[in-house]
Amino acid sequence: MSLSSMTGFSRSEGEHNNASWVWEIKSVNGKGLDSRCRLPGGFERLEPVVREAVQKRFKRGNFSVNLTLSMRSGDGGFQINWDVLDHVLAAVPDVMVKCPSATPPSVDGLLALRGVIEIAEEDGTDDERKALDAELLASMNTALDGLMVARQSEGERLHGFLTDQIATVRTLHGQAVAETQKQTGILTNRLKQGVAELLEEAPTLPEDRLAQEVAVLFTKADISEELDRLSAHCDAARDLLSLDGGIGRKFDFLCQEFNREANTLCSKAIVSELTTIGLELKVVIDQMREQVQNVE
Repeated sequence: MSLSSMTGFSRSEGEHNNASWVWEIKSVNGKGLDSRCRLPGGFERLEPVVREAVQKRFKRGNFSVNLTLSMRSGDGGFQINWDVLDHVLAAVPDVMVKCPSATPPSVDGLLALRGVIEIAEEDGTDDERKALDAELLASMNTALDGLMVARQSEGERLHGFLTDQIATVRTLHGQAVAETQKQTGILTNRLKQGVAELLEEAPTLPEDRLAQEVAVLFTKADISEELDRLSAHCDAARDLLSLDGGIGRKFDFLCQEFNREANTLCSKAIVSELTTIGLELKVVIDQMREQVQNVE
């Protein structure tokens, strides 16, 4: 058994020469796999590698990958990206026309814009840049490994919770089975009364029509099929929990089937005890499905 959650967080720090950094990666539940990266200006080149690394490790979840990088002074320092600044300045007149009451941009405000100030690259540092990229990616992989551990740890908790919930459904199923005899007795009396009323109203009612009416009355209150399917769903859920890999989508569909049987049980219940059991089943199944949303 190896159940993994889609929820987790991991952090990794590192240093190389004049650079220090922090990777922070978190994931939440999602229908598919989606990665969003926030990397410092000049390091966008790492984004395809980051996305590929996420896809290799995980199957589902929404991922947020953030890199905070600091460069100590005394080496390359910082420089202005004039291309970015020129584009910003070119847009200022149009912005002022659309927002005439706005305050004209200040120099420090312009320089604070993302991408205007960037790390200066020294001549002949191509090898050093590659070395920094390698260190950054190694640190990123460490963070992803930590995230996988965090998701698996949360998955163990989910496994225990779902196992307990399935056991609770089993218990309620057994209680429902025990109440069926009482419901069957009431149903039998109703059938006898219904048949008597039919024969009184139509003494010459054909036998096949009488059989149809009896079958309709019986079907409306018979819960044996629902209880059989509920038991089968418990077996299927237990089998799913024993599998490795992503089972989230299958388990979510199974929870819908659980809920369908509980609804039908409530609608067919004649005795109040069965209604109570059906409502308790719905509560447990809703709790189970809420947790299943986090299963990868």
